[in-house]
Amino acid sequence: MSIETESGATLPFERFWDWVLDHTNCILGVGTEDGWLYDAEALHWVLFSEESGTPVVQLILGKRLVGELVLETSDLMHVQVLPDPENVERGAFLFKVYGGTKSAPRVRYTFQLSHGLENMPTPHVAGLKH
Repeated sequence: MSIETESGATLPFERFWDWVLDHTNCILGVGTEDGWLYDAEALHWVLFSEESGTPVVQLILGKRLVGELVLETSDLMHVQVLPDPENVERGAFLFKVYGGTKSAPRVRYTFQLSHGLENMPTPHVAGLKH
């Protein structure tokens, strides 16, 4: 199940969500077609699922919530992984979460991370950013 307009690896959203939970310190930005949340030195990301299973992305400054994105997952199809064309020199990747219908898919959410899906030889250390 891939989109013809762009090339790149695809994976189910659930697999991506499980993976990104271990890579919160690698997130550079998360957004929709309506707006974006961007990382900064004093901010940190909190990702979790509500009791209902709904994924939530929060951007926190100290103990204050700066921004929150609650992901609607009812029509999500897959996640496409692509090198970020605007940040090639940084090695950033875009994780485009597609939803909608098979005949009219659209990007519902985009996660920008400092790396792709490579298997890390050592686990990430909490609190340290790439």
